[in-house]
Amino acid sequence: MSKFLPYSPDQAALLPASVKDVLSDDHLCFFVHRAVEKLNLMVFEEAYGEEGRRAYAPALMLKVWLYGYLLGVTSSRRLEQRIREDLAFRYLAGGATPDYWALNDFLRRHRRAANDVFTQVLELARAAGLVKLGHVAIDSTRVAANASRHRVDSEKRLRQQRARLRKQVRAWQRGMQDQDPDEGAGTTLAAEQVRKLEQQLEQIPQRLERLKKSKQRQLSRTDADARFLRQARGYVLGYSAEVAVDENHLIVAQRITQNASDNQSLVPMVEQVKRVCGRNPVQVSADTAFFTAAAVDELAERGVDPYVPDVEMAREIKGGYRAGKKIGNRIVHHPTVLRMREKLRQPEGRRAYAQRKNQVEPVFGTLKEQRGLRRFRRRGLAAVSTEWTLAAVAYNLGRLYAMIGN
Repeated sequence: MSKFLPYSPDQAALLPASVKDVLSDDHLCFFVHRAVEKLNLMVFEEAYGEEGRRAYAPALMLKVWLYGYLLGVTSSRRLEQRIREDLAFRYLAGGATPDYWALNDFLRRHRRAANDVFTQVLELARAAGLVKLGHVAIDSTRVAANASRHRVDSEKRLRQQRARLRKQVRAWQRGMQDQDPDEGAGTTLAAEQVRKLEQQLEQIPQRLERLKKSKQRQLSRTDADARFLRQARGYVLGYSAEVAVDENHLIVAQRITQNASDNQSLVPMVEQVKRVCGRNPVQVSADTAFFTAAAVDELAERGVDPYVPDVEMAREIKGGYRAGKKIGNRIVHHPTVLRMREKLRQPEGRRAYAQRKNQVEPVFGTLKEQRGLRRFRRRGLAAVSTEWTLAAVAYNLGRLYAMIGN
């Protein structure tokens, strides 16, 4: 008798009659399936007309994309492969095999609908009593664009390129004049080269105008919406991704901006929390990049208790409260700044501000380290906003799965 189990890769049936025979009942794919089935996808369905070929069901496409983002599969080509080969993906796709073109087209067609899904998933969490707005932490991170930082236009570079192209055109034209008329092939090649150079010259004024309208010193030729943004290790060509996170580590507001600074984002993010969740948070914390006296005053007028240090107060915090260090020695008279400093020096203020890091940093760690969202795959502000929204929805589904399980 053989001491090995039977092995026959050419057998007639490689898949089980039921997916649950292989995957456990509490598998993540079943949770994603049930969650999407609870959503109202009318906004997706209305985007399709009666004419044309039949499309894949929006529920199918949404399920495979969200499950893909949960696993860090954000490439449409990789997703197409996983749908054909992975049992959980095949279950969510119902045996269908959409290709990468159809998967990409779904995201292009439903960019606005992704925000509706984000809101509905949060409503599911609210219905389960899992959204806690006692303290909301706000932060941002830089995510690289799908563009080379070396393929950028600047006024100086464009003028140098124009001078170089004109010089090349004149050189080719002189060569054509000196060439033997009997060398027909060489003359044709030179004329074709001159034509290509002149086409590039004609594009220079348009690129200069686009640069002027953007009001940027440098503009990417690959992704014109991307911006050079400062981060801890220098500058990155990309976007600023902002989130507001509640006490259960759920993302309760999110957006993508081109802002080089976060100091205008505090109030808009709190407004998004209220718009999505129906009410303001009780407390809000953010780091010094979000601080402006006007924003702090406005939140206080709205009944929100902010914990946001100014630059010098942030240095004092970093130096340590317990040692009693007060690093900020510049004379400050603004009452809002003085009140915030005094509040953050109190034990309850220290605890509230310390809560910020514990709430929001793990979210960025999960999205960037575990799921590989350090660079966007799509180009343009609208496209990367959809990408970030899907990542936030998938993250929230993962949190709900962890908290309530099956």
